[in-house]
Amino acid sequence: MDAAAASFNQTTPQRLTLAGFWTARGMGDMPARLLPARVLAAAPDQAERSAPDSPLAGPTEVEASGIQALDSAGAYVLQKLLLSRGSAGQPAQLLGLPERMQALLAEVAAQLEQRPAAAAAAPAPAGLLARVGRMSVSRIAAAGSEMLALLSFVGECALALGRGLASPKRLRWRPMLFNLQQAGVEALAIVGLMSFLLGVVVAYQGASQLRQYGANIFVADLVGLAMLREFAPLITAIIIAGRSGSAYAAQIGSMVVSEEIDAMRTLGLLPLELLVLPKLLALLVALPLLTLFADVLGVLGGMLMASAKLDVTPTEFIERFAKAVSVTSYLIGIGKAPVFAAIIVLVGCFQGFRAKGGADSVGRQTTRSVVQSIFLVVSADALFSVAFSALDL
Repeated sequence: MDAAAASFNQTTPQRLTLAGFWTARGMGDMPARLLPARVLAAAPDQAERSAPDSPLAGPTEVEASGIQALDSAGAYVLQKLLLSRGSAGQPAQLLGLPERMQALLAEVAAQLEQRPAAAAAAPAPAGLLARVGRMSVSRIAAAGSEMLALLSFVGECALALGRGLASPKRLRWRPMLFNLQQAGVEALAIVGLMSFLLGVVVAYQGASQLRQYGANIFVADLVGLAMLREFAPLITAIIIAGRSGSAYAAQIGSMVVSEEIDAMRTLGLLPLELLVLPKLLALLVALPLLTLFADVLGVLGGMLMASAKLDVTPTEFIERFAKAVSVTSYLIGIGKAPVFAAIIVLVGCFQGFRAKGGADSVGRQTTRSVVQSIFLVVSADALFSVAFSALDL
């Protein structure tokens, strides 16, 4: 046998003699031969109950004068052995352990005694209701924090806009025209098509009800008021939020990830003036014009459906439309557009600036910008409806 290896010898049924190097290198498979695995894994108060099926079961004296070296691994196995060989929760009697090793063994014994207390102090696993509650509180706190950050961003943009209006030379007109083309001119087709189809749907849904009461001509009232006051500005804003708001978030998010924004700040350039203000001013101009375009196409779709389903000629439709729809209704719809435009640009750019890490973060922030933009646009439209109702408009 290697002189450095740990060994044991059971001289009598109640006496074990230990010898050799009880260290991590010297023990080898000693723990497996000396103790069952579950005894090694058990807490000290359980060790004595795990031992009776051991081949070395029974009250034992442990003679340790032959141990030549002891480290923390050997002390751990030795302490487990004492606990497993003892009775009634008391460790077996240890004899002859050299004094220089007793301090280490006492330290390991103290650590093992603290384990059950630490386990008892650990909180019990949370139940389903507790987990749902914690998750809800966490989500609400995150939403509140993000809302505060958005308001801070809006304030910074307002200051940048004020500086730009006070000194128009600071404004970048060429990017503004480029964004006007991107968000306005190139969106005419999809906005016009969606508005036309929405006008058809509104007229079609009202046709059956109006025909029952012989009130076919009032389809002009239905289509005119619905499209000009509500549907045209709302559907236009939703389309632009999905089309241009996502592009704003993706563009700025990509620049953040590639550290272009940091490079701008290092050079003394202001990202808000270079990136946000051109988009904001361009959409403040483009969205009202797109809403006007959507009004025309939506009414045209309703007029065609009225002619097909209710036998209301275009001339009759236009005459009734002029009487039923006031200029106020038209201005109410157009007046919502700048507010919707500001929401779309600010939310899209804000989410873009919050991107970090890699491409997955850009995609995630882009999705969030679309969802938040549409949510805030619809919420603002609801607030407009309540306010106009209170003002009897």
